[in-house]
Amino acid sequence: MSECKFTKDHEWIRMEGDEIGVVGITDYAQDQLGELVFVNLPEVGTEYAAGAETAVVESVKAAGEVKAPVTGVVVEVNASLAEEPEKVNNDPMGEGWFLKIRVSDAAELDGLMDENAYQAYVADL
Repeated sequence: MSECKFTKDHEWIRMEGDEIGVVGITDYAQDQLGELVFVNLPEVGTEYAAGAETAVVESVKAAGEVKAPVTGVVVEVNASLAEEPEKVNNDPMGEGWFLKIRVSDAAELDGLMDENAYQAYVADL
């Protein structure tokens, strides 16, 4: 498994090969949201700029958005989340992934935090 990169908005991306990134939210984010009851995923083929809202999540206590950590085109979504949004709570960095994106500019990954930097960031929140 390749290394994950993280945003300050608590998204993660893990590259599968050179151009496809798997995107989800962190354990910290799902914990802050609480039990998810609804996930609205983007359409395959939609292009997003880094930082753009790609998905919406709703929990018993809050709603939130999932932003694109990098610029790219959605090539796959985790359709199982429509029926089982709790996968995000149970396994946010595994079965709870949201989408796969074809990364337009791999250099954008360099602007994201590695796991150690993200853990330090969360510790200060």
